[in-house]
Amino acid sequence: MKTWNNYKEYVKNSDSNAAKDLEEAEELSSIISAVIDKRTKLGLSQRDLAALCGIPQSSVARIESYKITPKLDTLIKIMHPLGLKLTVTK
Repeated sequence: MKTWNNYKEYVKNSDSNAAKDLEEAEELSSIISAVIDKRTKLGLSQRDLAALCGIPQSSVARIESYKITPKLDTLIKIMHPLGLKLTVTK
């Protein structure tokens, strides 16, 4: 039986560019999922979060639906009021 993980491994092993793209998409998905989870746990709507960040609610919605990739400064603006921090490791 083929699974998503099998497919990811196949892509990673067959195309280094696609593997890089896939890893970046998974990392972004992980970050956005953490934002959504934290916002929900705090009982905040997208509108509430947008007001705390000083950005339009529509931007929060587009980020959470993966329609746009946020710039780093926007991501930090969103994460800060949620008590989240972005950590870079090497």
